[in-house]
Amino acid sequence: MTVPLLSLIVFVPVAGAALLMFLRNDDAVRWTALGFTVLDFALSIVMLAGFDTTTHEMQFTERRPWVPALGITYALGVDGISALFVFLTALLGWICVLASWVAIDRKVKEFMISLLAMQALMLGVFCALDLFLFYVFWEAMLIPMYLIIGVWGGDGRVYAAFKFFLYTLAGSLLFLVGVIVLYFQGGETFDILALTAQDLPFQVQSWLFFAFLIAFAVKVPMVPVHTWLPDAHVQAPTAGSIILAGVLLKMGAYGFLRFSLPMLPEASVYYSTLMLALSALAIVYGGFLALAQDDLKKLVAYSSISHMGFVTMGIFALNLRGLEGGILQMFNHGVTTGALFLFVGLIYERTHTRSIADYGGLMKVAPVYTAFLALFTLSSMALPGTNSFVGELLVLSGGFAANFAVGAAAVLGALLGAAYLLGMYRKVALGPVSARAQFKIRDVNGREITAILPLAIFVLWVGLYPKPFLDVMDASVKHLLTQVHDRESGQ
Repeated sequence: MTVPLLSLIVFVPVAGAALLMFLRNDDAVRWTALGFTVLDFALSIVMLAGFDTTTHEMQFTERRPWVPALGITYALGVDGISALFVFLTALLGWICVLASWVAIDRKVKEFMISLLAMQALMLGVFCALDLFLFYVFWEAMLIPMYLIIGVWGGDGRVYAAFKFFLYTLAGSLLFLVGVIVLYFQGGETFDILALTAQDLPFQVQSWLFFAFLIAFAVKVPMVPVHTWLPDAHVQAPTAGSIILAGVLLKMGAYGFLRFSLPMLPEASVYYSTLMLALSALAIVYGGFLALAQDDLKKLVAYSSISHMGFVTMGIFALNLRGLEGGILQMFNHGVTTGALFLFVGLIYERTHTRSIADYGGLMKVAPVYTAFLALFTLSSMALPGTNSFVGELLVLSGGFAANFAVGAAAVLGALLGAAYLLGMYRKVALGPVSARAQFKIRDVNGREITAILPLAIFVLWVGLYPKPFLDVMDASVKHLLTQVHDRESGQ
């Protein structure tokens, strides 16, 4: 009997959340949540270890009838694109638990249940091979994320939670309409692979492309539907920000990869110039917004808009280098920006301020903290030897090949990134101690280093030896490009 590995990966966090309901001691809750997320991470390693990089076919597939009358099935599977994000989600899960160990000191059980439920739903999105099942996971994610921001966030948490909920719900409703249209246009099936094989009329593809675009653009988020992100990040607890940056933003880009490109190839090619222009706008606009920030968390939040612009630029360059660079940059962004939000959370726990002007001279009092912060800052800048350099180089190469002006705008965005990141690090770590500083800062402890180290390892691993990560996605990306260009040219 085959072990249903993907079902285990998706539902182990659910089992953990169910067990937490019966626990009363906060320490027991924390350790139990950590145990289940570490187990989930171990299962994701097993999945990657058994992954066949030579084929584009879906692997570890599971199919069970769910609602046969409507053609709905419980279907899971991963290819070279989704496997990396299953692993990333599982990696960040236990890091979020460690990041919340001290920061969350009220309603600990409820928080950990929400965190585990969120992880299960995110994993479900990356594994689902049935469109209805995908939509259930996609939509249900709103609930635990809304609670994480709205209950455990900062002073403006209720406003931020409502704004996040309304923006994403509006996009999801258009996505639902698109799902229904696809169901009837694609032979009354929700099977994602079967729908990918359909040849829809261009007019239908165009309509669906924009319906999906709005839904996915809100999640990415792309300019001009990005305004929910800074509010959500600033108000969310540290774990919420790590999830938002590390995984949730990737789901919009993943939607383009799983639905827009393979199901709507003609529309994707036709509107690729528009998408490249929007990506360039996000890269430059997000960079300027980050440059103007004095709040550490807002700076990292706006940098996410710019960095995700590189991702969508790589995707809609519609060439091998751009697409592989975009997917790798999705993974890199989850690692690096997730780490930066972790560092903002760690320093906020000690000082209860996020104002850059309140800091200075951290190198003297917290050398380990500032050394790791330097690594992740350089990674976010895409310095050679770090993970982001490989992804950004591929994206820029693919972007210039697709559209020179867009590539040039991306270079400007990269320069802006260096300006705001180096400026932030200079003020926080190297500058003189602020006259306003009324706090004493201790360096990171063992628990915090345990959360930091794996992220640092991936920064250097991908930066110095990206081949294993590119090998995982290579066959799937080549197949996706073949689907897009062959069908777009009428073959």
